[in-house]
Amino acid sequence: MAKIAIGEPAPDFTLTTDTGESVTLASCRGRKLVLYFYPKAGTQGCTIEAHDFNRLKAEFDAADTRVVGISPDPDKALAKFRTKEGLTFALAGDEEHRTLEDYGVWVEKSMYGRKYMGVERTTVLVDREGRIARLWPKVKVAGHAEEVLAAAKAL
Repeated sequence: MAKIAIGEPAPDFTLTTDTGESVTLASCRGRKLVLYFYPKAGTQGCTIEAHDFNRLKAEFDAADTRVVGISPDPDKALAKFRTKEGLTFALAGDEEHRTLEDYGVWVEKSMYGRKYMGVERTTVLVDREGRIARLWPKVKVAGHAEEVLAAAKAL
């Protein structure tokens, strides 16, 4: 499993968003980028987190920062989630887990003694040159989007 670190180049990726557009690290160069990795669209914590980032979207835009949510969900599920919740930023699915693995967020988890693979809720702030500026592993949702916005504004 990959381990990423502050100051290193962010792993390159190419993903399809819920609208069918392609998003790549290279296409975001020249702007700051927030990649927030979440386990599953439509679940309680993921919905709260999405609403928090959505509520602050205008401020992220003003800070010249693009927000992209990434999960292992299929594009159709992401499109349904985005429409249902009124989200105004891109969601990208990584069903094959390549980007999730490259960013080190596809990990072994355990619940009720059962082990399984899943997404560790993590956020990465990438600077304008494509380097990792900040990392938030094992995110607690409450207040997180505000903390990421403050870091983006300071960058």
